[in-house]
Amino acid sequence: MAGRSKKKAETVFLVCEETGDYNYTLRRKPGGEKLKLKKYCPRVRKHTWHNEKKK
Repeated sequence: MAGRSKKKAETVFLVCEETGDYNYTLRRKPGGEKLKLKKYCPRVRKHTWHNEKKK
């Protein structure tokens, strides 16, 4: 049991490609590919691509 390290969830942000706004936050485990999702951006009032970014 001793010596095992658990990977804790970390907070990541989804940043709009068009405006650079931090619109969404997620808690996810480290590792894996970076997310790229089509989400709603309130500034331009349409769905745009959002990339994962750590702060």
